[in-house]
Amino acid sequence: MSEDDGAEQELGVTKSKEYETGEWYAEVVQKAGLANYGPEGMSGFIVTRPRAYALWERVQGFLDAKFKDTGVQNAYFPMFIPESYLEREKDIVEGFDPEVAWVTHGGHEELEERLAVRPTSESIITPYISQWVRSHRDLPLRVNQWCSVVRWEATETKPFFRTKEFLWQEGHTAHETGEDAWEETMLRLDQYESAYEELLGIPVLRGQKPDHDKFPGADTTTTVEALMPDGKSVQGATSHHLGTSFAEAFDITYSDEDEEENLAHTTSWGFSWRALGALIMTHSDDQGLVLPPTVAPEQVVVVPIWQSDTQEEVLSYAEGIAEELEEAGIRVELDDRDTRNPGFKFNEHELNGVPVRFEIGPHEVDDREVTVVHRPDGEQVTVDREGIADAAQVHLDEVFAKLYAAAEENLEGEVREADDRAGILGTIGQHGGYVKAPWCGDEACEDEIKEQIAAEIVMVPFEEDDDLRNEDHDETCAICGEGARRTAYFAKAY
Repeated sequence: MSEDDGAEQELGVTKSKEYETGEWYAEVVQKAGLANYGPEGMSGFIVTRPRAYALWERVQGFLDAKFKDTGVQNAYFPMFIPESYLEREKDIVEGFDPEVAWVTHGGHEELEERLAVRPTSESIITPYISQWVRSHRDLPLRVNQWCSVVRWEATETKPFFRTKEFLWQEGHTAHETGEDAWEETMLRLDQYESAYEELLGIPVLRGQKPDHDKFPGADTTTTVEALMPDGKSVQGATSHHLGTSFAEAFDITYSDEDEEENLAHTTSWGFSWRALGALIMTHSDDQGLVLPPTVAPEQVVVVPIWQSDTQEEVLSYAEGIAEELEEAGIRVELDDRDTRNPGFKFNEHELNGVPVRFEIGPHEVDDREVTVVHRPDGEQVTVDREGIADAAQVHLDEVFAKLYAAAEENLEGEVREADDRAGILGTIGQHGGYVKAPWCGDEACEDEIKEQIAAEIVMVPFEEDDDLRNEDHDETCAICGEGARRTAYFAKAY
């Protein structure tokens, strides 16, 4: 087999995850064939390549099935929102105005009314929900759309974590009571948590945003937060209990069993491709991308290794194994290229994050065996050829367990406590991660931390889980010394 040292050199990741995290991340995204930056003059946009889109489709399929199993129907709404629609919910206008992209012309004609490119869709979806809901028999109403949104942020682009246009889903529901809406809010948060933990192999913390950081117009914004290896938090997904604010703005009313008019209670909830950024950042290493088998486009790569006199029997043996894996529903690639040597192939598949590699040479053929290599740590074992599909699944499960355990260990070791300003600043400055501290509930106290170390309150526990909601405690705010009302999790965030 021929060797191409120049091509092999191009495969390597040159940056360190530990010491050059931002540069390392960008290099992995590009060298693993996940994304390219957008055209010149379009800062903040990316081109999503097929390999990354395949990951998104796995996530989409997982969540879409859960949504549909719990009464959600998919729909699609216009990407343009009339300015007058946005203005009907003042908190939406105020919350998103700095980031809204506006369309002012259609062809050469100036529009009579500006159109916003959707930063979120409450203002275009809710008016139609108001048309569709007339009676309590129409409730609950649940719709979801998979789409892209645009938020014209000024911050530096980081593919998948922060781009001006991004892919997501947004669900919108209407209910008879506030209790029903809250149950819906928590159901969607549960599903988001399962997407991170069961599909992506990333443990998360769950709670709610402080009142000053909740979704514009919401009563409560709930969140799942994922800790990255560099000590920063990612807002993994949010589910909003909107109360009746949108129902009031857009006249969502229904007649109950007594024919009395009532305002509906609404929710909205969203999960974006930021999850792909968290996936890449959490599991990957200095050799390149690392993917859990649950989402990997190829779960197993079979690499036959031959000389000219053993080529026929090695290839035949490898082909039989690949066929058996495929028949068992395992996503498999047979890499039988004769233009690349085995070392190049190993490096390429490691860079691309294939979870398990099967190496097959003349010895494996003679002994009716397969050499199995795990991507995350290079662990190598030999298994029998018979029952190879079952053995492959065992190893895929082991790889997932390794990835989850490593991420879980990282999270558990990075939640610390502090009871004063110096403790918060010093702990985040030295270690990163999350710092739990008593907080009075005043945004000004968070601002002090933001100004000094660019950390923020990413989450507070749910009220029923927060001992500081009890009036009988004597804890004081770590920043101002006034009585503490909530436990706050401070962290630097993406």
